[in-house]
Amino acid sequence: MSEQIYKQQDELAKLIERYSGRDGVHATAIPSLFFNRQSNVTGQSYGVLNPSLCIIVQGAKEIWLAQERFRYTPADYLVASIDLPITGQVMEASSDVPYLSLKLEFTSSQVLEVLSDFQVRVGPKENAKRAMFVSRMELSLLDAVIRLARLLDTPKDIPVLAPLFVKEILYRVLQGQHGVTLEQIAIEGSYTYLIRSVIKQIMNNYDRSFQIEELAETANMSVSSLHRHFKEVTAMSPIQFQKQLRLQKARRLLLSESTDAADVAFRVGYESPSQFSREYSRMFGFPPREDIKRLRAQYE
Repeated sequence: MSEQIYKQQDELAKLIERYSGRDGVHATAIPSLFFNRQSNVTGQSYGVLNPSLCIIVQGAKEIWLAQERFRYTPADYLVASIDLPITGQVMEASSDVPYLSLKLEFTSSQVLEVLSDFQVRVGPKENAKRAMFVSRMELSLLDAVIRLARLLDTPKDIPVLAPLFVKEILYRVLQGQHGVTLEQIAIEGSYTYLIRSVIKQIMNNYDRSFQIEELAETANMSVSSLHRHFKEVTAMSPIQFQKQLRLQKARRLLLSESTDAADVAFRVGYESPSQFSREYSRMFGFPPREDIKRLRAQYE
């Protein structure tokens, strides 16, 4: 990486430290911009990553999408172009050199606006591509990101300038090596666009059973075409996608409420508590009761 990039990352690290102050994920005064600070290597965390640009300025992180691993460092940036259930883990962090990162969430309509305003070359309708990628950091992108983050020092400028800087950031990503992947979420009729509608349906109704034909109808695809393109985009089948959502939701419910596993199993859509317990153990490494006891002990 160039000396200029190192210099900008150093400034960004200071901004993240100043507006974080302690470990954890912190919302900022800029809508959709979040800072993350961790002074220890973390265990695995589970959640749905919204469409986002993720940048690390210190440390390293791994994200798993189904069986696929994405590792990124300050030399890279990571983009998720649609909602994806993921497993994340901070791999490099210490009290002296904490892990510092930012996440900028965006919408498909913001991407479409950039494509329209800047008359970005729109490629033809392509085969579906994985909705997550890691790219090499570029000075022009980091420069736009740092101007956005600096607005935290002048809050009165945020309403006017933040949307312009976000637009520039998305423009830089669209111009990058994997820009076509981001582009596809905004192009009506593209395979990624169609799969996004299926994902929305699953996320809004994760606790009920689906017939695959019903999902195929939503996307206006054949069943075999839906399976193929859904797996291309998300690295998993629709059923696996739904299962991850259910298990993540179940874990959050068990952690936040004093309720038993069988009750939670039914609430997230399982008909068999024993099947729920088996699949929960497979995903999180422990049966529900043991896992929650272990997690609560960590927080005490």
